[in-house]
Amino acid sequence: MKSVTVSIDVPQTPEQVPDFLDVMAHHERFTDHYLTNWRYSGPGRGIGSCATVTAALGGTTTDVTIEVVEADPPRRIAERNVSAGGRRLAHGTYTIEPLRTGGSHVSFTYAWTRAPLADRLLAPVVRAAMRRANRTVVQRLAAELARHASA
Repeated sequence: MKSVTVSIDVPQTPEQVPDFLDVMAHHERFTDHYLTNWRYSGPGRGIGSCATVTAALGGTTTDVTIEVVEADPPRRIAERNVSAGGRRLAHGTYTIEPLRTGGSHVSFTYAWTRAPLADRLLAPVVRAAMRRANRTVVQRLAAELARHASA
């Protein structure tokens, strides 16, 4: 399946964005419109930081384990996502780039490595649902970054 990428420009520096994103518990604040019931394990931040959540999207719910597998601040944070009893494997990658005018361009790419047959058959619908949900994610991320920076 083709990946889905969404992005947003924020006034925070490329150093401030990954400092916030690196804390797994912060993700609940900007994804709780479709990811609920957060259970954390591993370190609170960085590689090995992990959460198991309940994802509700497109009329279905499933548990998803999210683990940070790469942290290269201030440029990139990558997570591995496992769901559907291991039948769905994907990676979520945040890429942070400096803007010439100040601030940062933050992109989030969700890329499937393995997907159940139903996901593959309904790929355009699945991708559209993920794109909608993740557009909301980056908009809410921008608001949370602003709150965090002012605190």
